[in-house]
Amino acid sequence: MTATRRHLNARQAETAQRVIDAACAELREVGFDELTVRSVAGRANVAPATAYTYFSSKHHLVVEVFWRSIHERAHPASPAAPTVDRVAAVFVDLARFLADNPELGRAATCALLRDEPDVKQLRELIGSEINARIVEAAGPQVEPEVMDALAMSWSGAMLQAGMGHSNYTQMGERLVAVARLLLGDAR
Repeated sequence: MTATRRHLNARQAETAQRVIDAACAELREVGFDELTVRSVAGRANVAPATAYTYFSSKHHLVVEVFWRSIHERAHPASPAAPTVDRVAAVFVDLARFLADNPELGRAATCALLRDEPDVKQLRELIGSEINARIVEAAGPQVEPEVMDALAMSWSGAMLQAGMGHSNYTQMGERLVAVARLLLGDAR
């Protein structure tokens, strides 16, 4: 996978990956507020100008980390499970990922709201990825309005947890309840 809007050769892709890995470490150690492209570049052992070649801002860098993390996750839903359980599995998997990586979740919540071209492009890719997972889990029989409500529930839950109004584990539980309500399996 290459950085947004850039076609990279193998050496460039390796450099971009070093910057990504350094950003993950930097997020865990100092958090989003203290993270800078310059500090990430230092950790990756590249010049700041090199890091900026691949990532236009710290927001772009964080959203790229988030995108790659989500995109590379396996799809958890079992095709034999009932629809509501498949959709719930998608939500639980994403919530567990964020619960295990709360710094990334909080940083992504902030960074995804930026009005930068690279962030916008990744925001669309992330939205498409999440929607595709929900659609795949739900199957073709679920009405488009229900699909929209499930996708909007994900976005709202992500924002609520990212702002600290709930934690990512609670986010998963609440999304499962929404899925059960919308798909007719309220327990």
